[in-house]
Amino acid sequence: MKVLLIGSGGREHALAWTMSKSAKVSEILVAPGSDAMSYVPGCRVIEIAESDHEALKELALAEKVDLIVPGPEGPLVEGITDVFQEAGLRVFGPTKAAAEIEGSKEFAKKIMDRYQIPTAAYQSFSSIAEAKAYVDTCGAPIVVKADGLAAGKGVVVAETNEEAYHALDDMMTAKAFGDAGRSVVIEECLRGEELSVMALVHGETVVPLVSAQDHKRACDGDTGPNTGGMGAYSPVPHLDASYTDEIMQKVLRPAARGMSQEGRPFTGVLYAGLMITEKGPKVIEFNARFGDPETQVVLPRLKSDLFLAMMRILAGEEIELDWTEESCAGVVVASSGYPGPYEKGWPFQLPSLVEPTAQQWFHAGTTKDDESTGGDGAWKTAGGRVLLLATVAPALDEAVKKTYQVLEAGEWEGMYYRKDIAGKVLN
Repeated sequence: MKVLLIGSGGREHALAWTMSKSAKVSEILVAPGSDAMSYVPGCRVIEIAESDHEALKELALAEKVDLIVPGPEGPLVEGITDVFQEAGLRVFGPTKAAAEIEGSKEFAKKIMDRYQIPTAAYQSFSSIAEAKAYVDTCGAPIVVKADGLAAGKGVVVAETNEEAYHALDDMMTAKAFGDAGRSVVIEECLRGEELSVMALVHGETVVPLVSAQDHKRACDGDTGPNTGGMGAYSPVPHLDASYTDEIMQKVLRPAARGMSQEGRPFTGVLYAGLMITEKGPKVIEFNARFGDPETQVVLPRLKSDLFLAMMRILAGEEIELDWTEESCAGVVVASSGYPGPYEKGWPFQLPSLVEPTAQQWFHAGTTKDDESTGGDGAWKTAGGRVLLLATVAPALDEAVKKTYQVLEAGEWEGMYYRKDIAGKVLN
């Protein structure tokens, strides 16, 4: 069977790598793909932009693909699933109406309110004056979120009222995130341990994946600005088993049921970003697709066939996924300056792996000079997040140690990485 995978980042690289293991998959078309994905067995890179919905539809029809998997949130929120479905194509992704659970934080909050899903207290604002007055009333620490999509960066945890005012000015006046900041959600600052749980969903069928913990802040010690994610690990040893059932019963199932009752049945990957508070799990955010970089540490632990799992869920079957008991740690190498301005084009070499069968590079923002057209064959940076190295090992401390052993052997001019991924749980 043939798959069309949409996207070009580290998450899509991990999805292509995972699906290439399926005995049922004959070819994976990746659009727009990346130079790195062209090295995945069975992958064919096709240079069609993820925003060109009509061209992607025509490609899927011409190639007679059996399943389409959109990776990034942008095309989903823009309605790419609807375009495919209207052409009679099979898609593992939410419709435009269902993807609003990620596309609008205010909408997601209303769903949580309506279906008693635990979350932080909040208010929404389209007036900056009213938003600042609310900050004055509540006081810091407080969280300011751009309502729309902001590539994982439209969230500010303000420790002072002044920081909150500055965030509001950036989002609503300076338009730092474009139209995404026309309105904002301001919510109480939850304290506790963060946890990410994704699930494969079709209507009210919910199949959870194993837990992961992402590291959003740019710098060691969870300092610096929020990023799209600087590393992750799976499972989360002290949070995993004790909260799995509670998260299913209080978060994932009510969300799937609620979306169906709203007339927006959800199909695809429902991602719950959670804070484990003294009062139990509370939802920080919902996403409508695989998380990045959580996918890069969750999928290496999957023993089941991901392609078959998606096909069976779409057919209405209840399934269980099989996982290795081992841990996986992943560390992101990012361009210096990220998540702010950064330079592209820094050349680098991938250092040798210490465990080639248990480690995998997932490329997020790289290009390779084409030797056939006079290039030197070198890898170069082409994005904010450049690479993630994932390591699977019997214990988390071993996975982390071996990941850093490889990274420390590399030369990363023009790049940086956090030195403390999973540090809190291991210390």
